[in-house]
Amino acid sequence: MSKNKIFTLYKILYKTYGQQGWWPLINYDKKDVNSLDYHIGNYSFPKTESEVFEICLGAFLTQNVAFTSVVKSLHNLKTLNALTPQGIKNLDQESFKLAIKPSGYFNQKSKYILGFLHFFETLNGTTPTREALLGIKGIGEETAESILLYAYNQEEFVVDAYTKRVLFSLKLISEKSKYEEVKATMQEALESCIPKVQRIKVYQEYHALIVHHAKNHYSRKPYGKECMLHLFVY
Repeated sequence: MSKNKIFTLYKILYKTYGQQGWWPLINYDKKDVNSLDYHIGNYSFPKTESEVFEICLGAFLTQNVAFTSVVKSLHNLKTLNALTPQGIKNLDQESFKLAIKPSGYFNQKSKYILGFLHFFETLNGTTPTREALLGIKGIGEETAESILLYAYNQEEFVVDAYTKRVLFSLKLISEKSKYEEVKATMQEALESCIPKVQRIKVYQEYHALIVHHAKNHYSRKPYGKECMLHLFVY
């Protein structure tokens, strides 16, 4: 029953809010995206290694901060021709920190990103494993999943604080459920309801839809206030 509810939840969110077009990019061919940098209805991204790197960079920068702040940092880096590993390495450390300052925790994040650069370059366009990503300082489960799902189109569902709040509010998980348990619950439910060829698209849209919805109803306590999902999922 919970598996059906999880898929029902996705269908309700999709019908309510429509396609989200994640991961937003600023370094792209503008004819492929809308004016807000979201490639709605276009699941061919990322198309280039620079787009892959931008998503990885964004996954670091968005830790503990709204993505609107990340966009400011990315535009700062673009102005400095530093949206590539080599571009960042060409900057002095203080200039790099200043560029990503809008994303907060810039001292810590700059160290994490600089440590990631060599790893990214050694990939030579191949897809990293989840285990390899988790072995890099500054990459936790949510960041690793974001990189794999959006930068490398891998079947890894992203679980964030919003996901846990929504699912707990709807009694689909327990309050003490661990990250891996929530991820497994989501993936097992979706794998049983949708064909493999559609999973990447659904994983990307589902995570983005939860964030979109949760910003309005789960950002502050009491969580779930005026959330219409309770009417359909219970």
